[in-house]
Amino acid sequence: MSRELLPYDVIASFYDEAWITDVLFPVKSGKEATVYCCRAHPSRGMRYVALKLYKDMQSRGFRNDAVYQEGRFRRETRVVRAMRTKTDKGRAFQFSSWLGHEYETLTRLYNAGANVPRPLAAGENGILMQYLGDAESPAPPLHGVFLMPDEAERLFASAMRNVELMLASDLVHGDLSAYNMLYWQGKLTIIDFPQAVDPRFNGNALMLLQRDIANLCRYFARCGVQADPARLAADLWRRFVNADL
Repeated sequence: MSRELLPYDVIASFYDEAWITDVLFPVKSGKEATVYCCRAHPSRGMRYVALKLYKDMQSRGFRNDAVYQEGRFRRETRVVRAMRTKTDKGRAFQFSSWLGHEYETLTRLYNAGANVPRPLAAGENGILMQYLGDAESPAPPLHGVFLMPDEAERLFASAMRNVELMLASDLVHGDLSAYNMLYWQGKLTIIDFPQAVDPRFNGNALMLLQRDIANLCRYFARCGVQADPARLAADLWRRFVNADL
């Protein structure tokens, strides 16, 4: 793929600021965004980067986005009212808010030492981040990987450490599963954070945390890992509430 197949004006800033030289191939396409493997500019010291390009609001499909938006905007402003009434201005702001929120979340978690892609740059329509994979193929999602029991135990422990680290950073992923964890060179990397919530201000956070952990336990149970998702979630939440993370 080249810039002719992906309109230049959509990602012009990434070319103009010498981040990328070519868009090579699509890695993953979902309801909210498409991820591409790009050739990095030689000055950046890396061969490839990942471009997450968000779809316009009319083409996107966040389910129950009010669940995730709760507490994100704590001041009532004209823009927030426009979002609520779904005016054109409100939709434009909502689009940019999801993108900006994901970039800020990635940055916070990367700086905290979480296993997330290194964020590189944010533009009007997308985010550049670390690419996991090689020239032939991207890192596969965990759900398609066969794990031996010993490796599954190790990776489950890694996944739970990241859930704890997120909670200690005042974040709950909100949509965590084996579909948005990448497996590369024996390690897990968590992706897809636009819906992440702040448990201090979002009343749905405990439910989302319980669902995230249940999803992890369900996948790893197939690999022989036995864990009690309700107990794990309750213990993490108690420690979060008591400022003991």
